[in-house]
Amino acid sequence: MAVSNSQRMVQRVPGEKTSLPMLALLAGWLVPGAGHVLVRKPIRAALLFVAIGGMYVTGLALQGKVYSLGSGDIFDMLGFVGQLGSGILFMLTKTMGWGAAAATTTLSDYGSKFLICAGLLNLIAAVDAHSLASGRKAS
Repeated sequence: MAVSNSQRMVQRVPGEKTSLPMLALLAGWLVPGAGHVLVRKPIRAALLFVAIGGMYVTGLALQGKVYSLGSGDIFDMLGFVGQLGSGILFMLTKTMGWGAAAATTTLSDYGSKFLICAGLLNLIAAVDAHSLASGRKAS
């Protein structure tokens, strides 16, 4: 039975080295859902983009605190790492000066949690795209 070229591209050869898994990981971190676009999962990519983007925009709308690395407080550093997981959304927020410098109300504290959770969810999604691209995980 002959195998077409398109079928060969989808099947993974054990031990084969390819840059697609790392590209899917980096693209998935940078833009929510982009890693899943690269592994041909457009519906999952759209759902991730809407969910993560919606959480991030909700966090900004609630005036969530945008963390910086230089404060020295362990919770601020952890918040920074969590928000950095949002990739381009976090970079855009820092560049444009969006968000609050401090959580002054209960709603802004919830907003901060939304921003952190969006980043952590994006990191999980990027790792999922990496696993799909490397063949360690089936659809």
